Amino acid sequence: MDDEDKEKAIYGRYGHVSDSGEGSLTMSVVIICIIAASAGLMFGYDVGVSGGVTSMEPFLKKFFPSVLEKMAGTQTAKQDVYCTFDSEVLTAFTSSLYIAGMVASLAASIVMTSTGRKGILVISGIIFFIGSALDAFAINIVMLILGRLFLGFGIGFANQAAPVYLSEMAPPKWRGTLATAFQFFLTFGNVLATLVNYFAFGLSKLGWRVSLGFAAVPAAIMTVGALFIPDTPSSLIQRGKIHKARESLSRVRGIDSDNEAELNDLISSNEATKAGQEGPYKLIFHQRYRPHLVLTVVVGLFQQLTGINLVAFYAPVLFRTFGWSGSSALLGAILLGVVNCGSTLVSMYLVDRAGRRFLYIEGGIQTCICQVAIGCILAFEIGNAGTAALSNTGATAILVLMCAIAAAFGWSWGPLTWIIPSEILPLEVRPAGQGICIASNFALTFVLAQISMTMFCHLKYGVFLLYAAVVAIMTVFLALFLPETKGIQPGSMGDVWKKHWYWCRFVDR
Repeated sequence: MDDEDKEKAIYGRYGHVSDSGEGSLTMSVVIICIIAASAGLMFGYDVGVSGGVTSMEPFLKKFFPSVLEKMAGTQTAKQDVYCTFDSEVLTAFTSSLYIAGMVASLAASIVMTSTGRKGILVISGIIFFIGSALDAFAINIVMLILGRLFLGFGIGFANQAAPVYLSEMAPPKWRGTLATAFQFFLTFGNVLATLVNYFAFGLSKLGWRVSLGFAAVPAAIMTVGALFIPDTPSSLIQRGKIHKARESLSRVRGIDSDNEAELNDLISSNEATKAGQEGPYKLIFHQRYRPHLVLTVVVGLFQQLTGINLVAFYAPVLFRTFGWSGSSALLGAILLGVVNCGSTLVSMYLVDRAGRRFLYIEGGIQTCICQVAIGCILAFEIGNAGTAALSNTGATAILVLMCAIAAAFGWSWGPLTWIIPSEILPLEVRPAGQGICIASNFALTFVLAQISMTMFCHLKYGVFLLYAAVVAIMTVFLALFLPETKGIQPGSMGDVWKKHWYWCRFVDR
């Protein structure tokens, strides 16, 4: 097999679908992909719940009394509003999850080779369930952080397996739409968490336990559902289960489809992959995989550098900082979550129509403009000292602008982070590339979650201007270096790299 044939075999997971047309969307594949995508519920719920419980006074009184003192203004030297929630221990509650997720995402590719995509989904759900129980019954900060670490391991496994599962199961025509379902469930989980927080807020001392313990529900839903779905044909073939791979193909493509040609393509891809003497983590650092490695890393990093962590993690905290009451802050967070969830539906419609690059560029421009506007409002109304309060008009304007940021993220930078790597990575380096993408995302998320409140305290309104500048740079980078993958069959990705103005110098070597 020469180099060109080997490249086609590796990329051509769905070579038959490419020849025959677009691939059909059966009810079976829709149901199966929905179950797999529901793994996003766990991640989304945890993103939404952490900011809510850290704005609850009983939770702060038990674990972070110094923050409660700042809120009450009882400290001898009263700090400005920007610094109210500047606590390393408090941010560790949020950020500890992501350092565990980073480690898990790197280990997941190894575990996934032996257990398959389905198996690791089940494992992730069980681990997440344990973490939610530890947090719900936490009696001290050590137990609370330990639970967060378990949650991080569960999310790290799920975020590695679910996007790959969706990419390998979906027909090429519907790959973007079905892969976006993961982001939809993530945003829906966020909305669910803010709703639970809102109603738990009225339960006084038990409210935060209810919020943290309810995380077991999304974990149970996904875990039970994963027991009844098939593993992907690619994963089954990698483990030598050809007969089950044929059954899996028939289940998702329909028994009337000619599945043998697609099955043969998958077998050829697997054989070509095994023919390589190097493992995926070593292979991906070869020069011919430079475009794949660079883009998977930057896509993972760029998602968090949009500043979405301030909106997603700390929305209730920010609203409390701006003078809102606890219940009003949670209502504002609910609105943000609903907007983000709704915008993901927009992405599901547009991603295979308008394309990936268009969504990235539009989302970047919208986010940049809104962040500059928020920074200007805070500068004029609260100022640098942080002793003034927002007017009703200013508070409303910031809420609208934050909703616009959530919307832009929901139809662009959010879902595309899970779609792009699964589309551009060839089979022989996909586990390594996907793991590196998620690990880099979690590593930066950990850092930003840990320092966000400190940045807010020291940079004040300037933090939004900083993020706006970063988003502008990232948008230009993606416009120049990210090729459009809309409608591109996996077997044709090699030609896409060869035609790109910059990446062509690497892929032919």
